[in-house]
Amino acid sequence: MDQQLLSKTFVELADNLVTDFDLMDFLCLLTDRCVGMLGVSAAGVLLADQNGELQMMAASSEQVRLLELFELQHDEGPCLECFRTRALISVPDVTTEIHRWPRFAAQAHQGGFAAVQAVPMRLRNEVVGALNLFRSDAGPFDAAATLVAQAVADVATISLLQQRDTHQSTILNEQLQTALNSRLLIEQAKGRLAERLDIDMEQAFSALRAYARAHNRRLSDLARTFIDGTEPLNGLIV
Repeated sequence: MDQQLLSKTFVELADNLVTDFDLMDFLCLLTDRCVGMLGVSAAGVLLADQNGELQMMAASSEQVRLLELFELQHDEGPCLECFRTRALISVPDVTTEIHRWPRFAAQAHQGGFAAVQAVPMRLRNEVVGALNLFRSDAGPFDAAATLVAQAVADVATISLLQQRDTHQSTILNEQLQTALNSRLLIEQAKGRLAERLDIDMEQAFSALRAYARAHNRRLSDLARTFIDGTEPLNGLIV
């Protein structure tokens, strides 16, 4: 494991007490760093809304985004179980869980994922969501990497809770609602860009993120201006 990247990740996840904190960028950073550090193929984040219902917030790939949405739609899978039980769920081989989660296991296998680990995002007795790690190869998850994954999830949870209004008792705060709205904008921009350039959704998302970073723009702001036609995205690199 890259110790320098690990240290940098903890600093980045903890450095959130700023006026321009962007939850979507924060969650994208979380999934990207998990893929870079933990030897997994993809990662996703589910967060609970004010009603305690999980929402798909960020994913490192289009395949994971669709799988997470499938899991939520069918109310079945390790990520949901992790959130409800507040316990880490490790599945070394999804094909062995066909009786436990028949629809999820089949969909994960079809999507190219052979193993999954769901890590609770929790602080003491409060669970705000789940960090989900996916591998394309079957086999047990490394014990040391699992400890790091839980530590990363814990730090991310603390940062999220720091952003929440201390007077609120619900998980969903103004930042989370803004992030949900931003995700919808980003999905629309991805679709429009994919259609315009004849590329897939993952390529479109990567191009949008690269453009936003290169021009020091928020991803959600860029998506909004692209949709309303005020940002032509000249110089976009696919």
